[in-house]
Amino acid sequence: MYNPSAAGGVASTYGSRLFVYEVEGLRQNGQTDRFGYPIRRSGSVFVTVPYSRMNQETQRITRLGGKIVSIRPYDGSPGSSSDSNSSNSHGSSSTDSQPVQSAEATKPMTQAKEKPAKPDVPVNIYRPKDPYVGACLSNEELVAEGGIGTVRHLTFDLSAGDLHYVEGQSIGIIPDGTDDKGKPHKIRLYSIASTRHGDHVDGKTVSLCVRQLEYKHPESGETVYGTCSTFLNKLEPGAPVKITGPVGKEMLLPEDPEAKIIMMGTGTGIAPFRAYLWRMFKDNEQAINTDYRFKGFAWLIFGIPTTPNILYKEELEEMQAKYPDNFRLTYAISREQQNAEGGRMYIQHRVAEHAEELWNMVKDEKTHTYICGLRGMEDGIDEAMSAAAANEGIVWKDYQRSIKERWHVETY
Repeated sequence: MYNPSAAGGVASTYGSRLFVYEVEGLRQNGQTDRFGYPIRRSGSVFVTVPYSRMNQETQRITRLGGKIVSIRPYDGSPGSSSDSNSSNSHGSSSTDSQPVQSAEATKPMTQAKEKPAKPDVPVNIYRPKDPYVGACLSNEELVAEGGIGTVRHLTFDLSAGDLHYVEGQSIGIIPDGTDDKGKPHKIRLYSIASTRHGDHVDGKTVSLCVRQLEYKHPESGETVYGTCSTFLNKLEPGAPVKITGPVGKEMLLPEDPEAKIIMMGTGTGIAPFRAYLWRMFKDNEQAINTDYRFKGFAWLIFGIPTTPNILYKEELEEMQAKYPDNFRLTYAISREQQNAEGGRMYIQHRVAEHAEELWNMVKDEKTHTYICGLRGMEDGIDEAMSAAAANEGIVWKDYQRSIKERWHVETY
């Protein structure tokens, strides 16, 4: 799981790692001339900095009026001119970092690796003013007896239009009726819970995982029900549904079939992960996915309040049993399990338990991490990852920014 090209070798050598700062706004003046910085009138310049001098270099760039746009590990590309000067950052007594190069001069060796080209992703095929109207095919309860609340799995027919999508996207639902001002209800976005081929694997359906929103009014104390979730909760098979979209590019799966996928979700945040896992492991999906055969590793850490609230439980455990070397399933059941301190077990506690293992995975350039669920869950995850990174002298937030193309978050 550990990839030296991503993490810079073993932990004990991290202090000698090189990083590339992308900097904007460095002003031309006598001080920058003295440092030998070839400042451009616009755009970015790049400076290669050893880990041991990151704080000093950050302060110096700030004094020169620069803004650090990103910090990425230096990829050590063959032929890099920085290679010939690397002794300055590996034990040399010099107090200066390597000089800033112009973007044109250093692009081959100091810029972060370019993202691989992505296939065309459909966006906004249907808009709110002209939505697709499809029929509800099924509306099934996902919470087992004894669970808390209600969550529905809904499937809609797409055969009468051109609405298509890929895993990780969302669609909008326009509930019937009008608001308290007599205007049509606004769209609500929901993560798609099916693969691009749909639950029927014929390319003619889309599915959602929807929790009935219910809360107490802060002033009256009355129970308030969400407009769209109530509409969907009560939807009968055959009823028409106004659909918009699809939208979203943040949660897309990498095309690499050998990728490592970490999924951390709570409640209905399972929706996009179900789509991913179906694409990876479902037999009927594999039968038609002739250009995609998942050979990597997927790990789902799923937070729920009780065992009956484990959404898609049979599906998940069937895939885990069939593909034990490729799929790992970890539950955080808050009202049934205890954390190390004796309190309720939430997803951040599971992440903390496995922090070292997760950290080593995250350092691998083949790893993509996805977080989906209630807003605020990221804080606990960041805290756990910060502790693991700190063991190697790394500031988690800085490193997290450097892997933003592999760290995907969608919370609500």
